[in-house]
Amino acid sequence: MASAARRLGANVAGELFVDSTCIDCDTCRWMDPAHFGARGDQSFVRAQPADEEGWRRALQALVSCPTASIGTEAKKPLADVLRSFPIPVEDEVGHCGFHHEGSFGAASYFVRRPPERGGNVLVDSPRFAGPLVKRLEELGGVATMFLTHVDDVADHERFHAHFGCERVLHAADARGALRGIERLVEGEDPVRLDDELLVIPTPGHTRGSACLLHREAFLFSGDHVAWSPRLEQVYAFRSACWYDWGVQTRSMERLAGHRFRWILPGHGRRCSFPAERMADEVRKAAAWMRSVGARR
Repeated sequence: MASAARRLGANVAGELFVDSTCIDCDTCRWMDPAHFGARGDQSFVRAQPADEEGWRRALQALVSCPTASIGTEAKKPLADVLRSFPIPVEDEVGHCGFHHEGSFGAASYFVRRPPERGGNVLVDSPRFAGPLVKRLEELGGVATMFLTHVDDVADHERFHAHFGCERVLHAADARGALRGIERLVEGEDPVRLDDELLVIPTPGHTRGSACLLHREAFLFSGDHVAWSPRLEQVYAFRSACWYDWGVQTRSMERLAGHRFRWILPGHGRRCSFPAERMADEVRKAAAWMRSVGARR
């Protein structure tokens, strides 16, 4: 729980604050850039919420903070905020919030589908938090849990035990307890889970990194690819490539052959473009990755 006694000096005066336990995961800043900013290697409150909508967004970020580093001077009612998760992205896709410190605050997503289309999908693992679990139960539970890579598995075992969902992971990342995952994908060729879901292996960030493509529209990309506001382009994390940058570059080149409109990453910023432009953006990212690799 955030402590006013550890309130960072960079916060503007007012009810909302960030304390010194912040780990700079960026969650609050991309969820609510109007009220949170970066100072050094931590987040801070740059502006206090001024209306009901502002407070809703700020409190969604508060609930999602993986280290409970965001607080308010006086207790705020959270019932409506808790019920707002998963936060809609588009159509049947929502952002789960409730980020997990064990995944360094990676985002997870929920895809709501009726049983006749294969049932609901959870992409990567949020915290196994009571309010979120209750909401997922109300929305029909979880039939499939797709894990993009070994870094963001967090509370996957608890979700599996509670919902009985089939977990899917690339075999190259299935080490230790993860060897017990129900469905392991092998190789680098895309694997279809059902008519709407396509697993696209994208090794590089980790050896078993993979993306999940939903209905040729939503790419759940884990830590393979994201949007960079600074570069104003789609990119990959050169400083956080744990396996092989050249392999990841080739994965990006192959990814450009798939059709989608959204990139929804675990870390980094999401983005949406018409499918034709998105393909160009991914090709641009691959070219940038080649140039960055050549300079190192």
